[in-house]
Amino acid sequence: MTNSGHSLRVAVILASTGRPGNLATSIRHLKSQSKPPSAIMLSVVSDKDIPSSPEILENIQSVMGPKGLPAQRNTGLRELPTGYDIVAFFDDDYVPSHYCIENIARFFESVPDVVGANGFLIADGINSSGIATEDAELLISAYDASSVYDDAIVKDLSGLYGCNMAYRISAIEDARFDERLKLYGWQEDIDFAAQLLKRGRIVKTHAFAGVHQGVKGGRTSGFRLGYSQIINPLYLARKGTMKRSYALKIIIQNILANHAKSMWPEPWVDRIGRVKGNWLGIADALRGRFTPERIEQL
Repeated sequence: MTNSGHSLRVAVILASTGRPGNLATSIRHLKSQSKPPSAIMLSVVSDKDIPSSPEILENIQSVMGPKGLPAQRNTGLRELPTGYDIVAFFDDDYVPSHYCIENIARFFESVPDVVGANGFLIADGINSSGIATEDAELLISAYDASSVYDDAIVKDLSGLYGCNMAYRISAIEDARFDERLKLYGWQEDIDFAAQLLKRGRIVKTHAFAGVHQGVKGGRTSGFRLGYSQIINPLYLARKGTMKRSYALKIIIQNILANHAKSMWPEPWVDRIGRVKGNWLGIADALRGRFTPERIEQL
């Protein structure tokens, strides 16, 4: 693959809390891209979240604001200077292909009716113990050596997966991540993408790619996540940014998975905590209490 001089300017926002090592890895891979981002912004809560190496932080903008994935992504959007065409939101444990940013620009240039896109996940460690950085880099190297650019749209979507999503900034306008979805903000990515559906297509493509490591440190407790698995979809269905059928589907899937696996839980998942959170969420829903921000009190 070669850089063909695509004119769209891509900014990357990395929201992170308590994982400076992951941020350092992300920044290193972004800076070494075939076409580096026009801007890299770290949206954090305190100085402790930022890598300590001056070399890593060269030409990096850092902004601070309230804790929580939706709030931190909003802080990044608010503080992002004008002049960029595309904004990519990557998790701090997402390792991009060497051509990821170049191909994001290339893809959005070729599909003017698309306002948001997910790329191809070479591997996703979210449902395992996670993927080590060295292993992720080997997967990336093998992919880059054998892949051919393909800007085909795999399918249209109603929401995007938050670890690797890119948006056309001109379409975002007043859309923001819902800050009532506190902390890890479960389903905040679906909610945000749904706000843009009337402005263009939301799609999946293999044009750009990366590995989601699924690092487990610094995530929400099992009890809180289990509560969010019930309340957040119901809240978004009432809000109108999630189809009721989809909300019911993922609620049932998570209840069944948590209960079935609680007998022999994975070492990296607090299944008992999730089960307890599920039942508290059900109890609150039966009382008509659809307040996702309650997880901060649990």
